[in-house]
Amino acid sequence: VQLQASGGGTVQAGGSLNVSCAASGGNFENYATGWFRQAPGNEREFVGARSWGVGTSYYVESVQDRFSLSRDTAKNTWYLRMNSLKPEDTAIYFCAAVRDDSKWYRALRSGAVDAWGQGTQVTVSS
Repeated sequence: VQLQASGGGTVQAGGSLNVSCAASGGNFENYATGWFRQAPGNEREFVGARSWGVGTSYYVESVQDRFSLSRDTAKNTWYLRMNSLKPEDTAIYFCAAVRDDSKWYRALRSGAVDAWGQGTQVTVSS
């Protein structure tokens, strides 16, 4: 599977943004998805993930109740909806896909994913 991330941009604090991750070359419904971000000078950070088969979601505490994951199976696309954005959310956001099986979350968090998207810049101004 190949991933193409898009939808980043610049938004004022308190605003919202929807970033997308389009998948191709694989069976879209066989994958769980995760989002990571990397701010300048920082390591890549886990943001959130979801198993569509089990329906389980995980989010880092700093984005809990502000960010959510969804998908459009007709478009083979996952989305990260970001609300109430803060300047500290500024980063390059990466999507990742991993087989949606019993070990999906462990694989995702360890970086043993099937594919990474190329990243999309999100900038939140104060």
